[in-house]
Amino acid sequence: MPRQPWAALGLIVALGLGGVACSQPAPAPAGPPAPNDYARDDAWLCRPGRQDACAADQTATVIAADGGTTIEPFKPDPKAAIDCFYVYPTVSSDPGGNSDMVPDLPEKAVVAHQLARFGQVCRLYAPVYRQVTIAALRKMMMDQASPGDGDLAYGDVRDAWKHYLAHDNHGRGVVLIGHSQGSRILLDLIAREIDGKPVQKQLVSALILGMNTPIDPATGRYGSLPLCRQAGQTGCVISYVSFRADSPPSDKSFFGKVAEPGKTAACVNPAALAGGPATLHSYFSDRTIMGSAMRPATTWAKGAEVTTPFVELPGLVSGECVSHDGFDYLAITVHPDPADPRTDDIPGDLLAMGMRVKDWGLHLVDVNLTIGDLVEVVGAQSKAYGGKT
Repeated sequence: MPRQPWAALGLIVALGLGGVACSQPAPAPAGPPAPNDYARDDAWLCRPGRQDACAADQTATVIAADGGTTIEPFKPDPKAAIDCFYVYPTVSSDPGGNSDMVPDLPEKAVVAHQLARFGQVCRLYAPVYRQVTIAALRKMMMDQASPGDGDLAYGDVRDAWKHYLAHDNHGRGVVLIGHSQGSRILLDLIAREIDGKPVQKQLVSALILGMNTPIDPATGRYGSLPLCRQAGQTGCVISYVSFRADSPPSDKSFFGKVAEPGKTAACVNPAALAGGPATLHSYFSDRTIMGSAMRPATTWAKGAEVTTPFVELPGLVSGECVSHDGFDYLAITVHPDPADPRTDDIPGDLLAMGMRVKDWGLHLVDVNLTIGDLVEVVGAQSKAYGGKT
């Protein structure tokens, strides 16, 4: 089985940022797995009107350059005009090749980082699916046979999507949101179930994050879907992978380059859709997307007490889409000021033995880096879409 870019989180755990032990996969079932019943309430991590994983507190402490702090409250909009359909990345700590349908802590925790904040602008749907696990990807990264079944993972998301359309959508506009393995699945879903189909007119946008989206450089399209290049544009794609500007991808990097001949990896900066550098509206945390403590721990500002789940550091981080040695990616620049009390760096690097693994860039915080900008973009798209069918 060839290596896939979304195998990143498998390596992350293998190198010590998670607590998954190496174990033998469960015996193969006698026949093909039965399809999930997405009419079951427990087949969803998030659905509107529930106190579930998406009810995670999104309150943030805003730390200004002078060290002053304010609290930014968060309030979702249960009457949002559009929906968001989210597929989470590789986080399951289950020991087999594919996860079961009982979500573990990482599957719940990642929602707090990557989806819950969108509750300001859309109703949230997130199916549980039998994803390829970290244990399976760990084997693959060690050049061993992987017991993971990508077709099973895709089939679950496809079935959840079809159930959502048949029973929940009611002609509403919908934003697709994914990261890593979730983005890979959404790319396939778009190609097989959306592009050129009647439902395409309801696609407000697709946020394909932490994944190489292959586009024709002449047209700037994934299939028939253009990249989002102006505020309020709908039916389009936002996609990027992130690296520090002073640590670009090397020839060993999985992210920023596609295998398809003649194609390049899409890069759209949510803070500057038309291109160019821009300050990012980031939300960081002292917890990883799997719910574990970020290592090493970050001191956000000297003398500042932070009791909220998230932190904003206005003006500290900017991003720009760049092309470098055949790679296309969102280059992240941190603007430190040694004279002010705030941190001079951000978390999110993959670490091994305390050393930064540069080939993986800032994959851990791909979404955190721009989520404030993404929410703003989706809000503008919702207004532009106007509930049309």
